[in-house]
Amino acid sequence: MTEDDAQDWLTEAFNVSRETHDKLDAFRHMVIAENDRQNLISAGTIDQFWTRHIVDSAQLLPHATQDGTWLDLGTGAGFPGIVIALLRPAPIILVESRRKRIDFLAESAEQLGLSNVRIHGGRLETMPATTTSVISARAFAPLPKLLDLAHRFSNNETMWVLPKGRSAHEELETVRRSWQGVFHVKQSVTNADAAIITATGVRRIKRAGK
Repeated sequence: MTEDDAQDWLTEAFNVSRETHDKLDAFRHMVIAENDRQNLISAGTIDQFWTRHIVDSAQLLPHATQDGTWLDLGTGAGFPGIVIALLRPAPIILVESRRKRIDFLAESAEQLGLSNVRIHGGRLETMPATTTSVISARAFAPLPKLLDLAHRFSNNETMWVLPKGRSAHEELETVRRSWQGVFHVKQSVTNADAAIITATGVRRIKRAGK
């Protein structure tokens, strides 16, 4: 996927308006400028920014519900959280524990006029439990740890949308004895070697006598 292909894909998939496209591009410039002050993204991905970061984030949307609160774990430089917030008007909570990145996310949300964004600046363990409609996590933690930390923010209807690399099937196998739910592995549109784990009805398996 070329950078032009990536922008065409966004337009076709989400009917992105000129205003939203301009905001996505403005965010691209913000990340690149901030990358000189803190290591937000690999320098090798800057020339493929639309593909590697924007479309890679936006592709999660078709697998998720379009309303209700979205919880994005370990948002980092704003992927997928800020991109999702630009494409989906419903509330989104960005969870990030690193101070410089928290400040960058807050400044980005303000400059982009994202009133639907709330930032939890701290570890997920310090966030009060609340049920959310969608949970995403890009390079946050291996699946067993992720489910263990985040399941208190879900109910039977919550959609989990978790981008993974080649390890998707492997990670899924590691949780089948401890967790149940409807799990699927979807192909990434940006990387033939990557996948997205989607799940609903995720809950811990109860053992006899416990």
